[in-house]
Amino acid sequence: MPFLNTILNSILNVIFPVNCISCGIGGTDLCVKCLSETPLAERETAKWIFPLYDYRHPPIKKALWLLKYSGKKRLARIFAENIHGKIIEELSELSVMENFNDAILIPIPLSPKRHRERGYNQAELICKELIKIEKINHLSPPSAPLSISKWRGVGGEVFTLRSNILIKPNETEHQARIKNRAERLKNIVGSFSIKNYQQNEEMIKKRNIILIDDITTTGATLSEAKKILKKSGARKVIAFTVAH
Repeated sequence: MPFLNTILNSILNVIFPVNCISCGIGGTDLCVKCLSETPLAERETAKWIFPLYDYRHPPIKKALWLLKYSGKKRLARIFAENIHGKIIEELSELSVMENFNDAILIPIPLSPKRHRERGYNQAELICKELIKIEKINHLSPPSAPLSISKWRGVGGEVFTLRSNILIKPNETEHQARIKNRAERLKNIVGSFSIKNYQQNEEMIKKRNIILIDDITTTGATLSEAKKILKKSGARKVIAFTVAH
């Protein structure tokens, strides 16, 4: 089956060639060289939010738009590979300093209306790719200064995906369309809830949680999600995003 998939992908690449959206080189949507030259996020964020790249960099802005609105789902894998490295880097300190182990991975949800329109949740796609990467690393763990076995759960995972716990029942105005910070905060307040609270409360209580989203601007969305999870008994919540 992997051999057949390789052949199929080769044929598809001939019919529908894939090129780096930044430099145009063939074979990938965003090449390693362009990613390595991408400015890192430097604008100030809350200490518990860890963005990777500067959203103002045109190729990153374009890549996130393509992932979000144009169905370029392959970009989720590219971003997940880099986010995974950032998660491992941060957990090497948090696991020791703050006992941040056996975490739950939760994507920032879309409203049902927006999910129907788009057909998928880009944050959830990134989460699913992170799980695939984690499974590969679990089977063949990379060398690291600090053994990640200390952070793993019962099944041997650094984190497990729970995409059906945090939900967004109602539609809100796009945060990107609201320029005023106070209005952004007001817009997102009360927009998240816990699905089947009585059933899922025990899954959250006293657990460490990693939130995943594509972009953070003011941090209002992540802060509101964190507030709901902490109110439901989560121990500690941190977040990783592709860009800021």
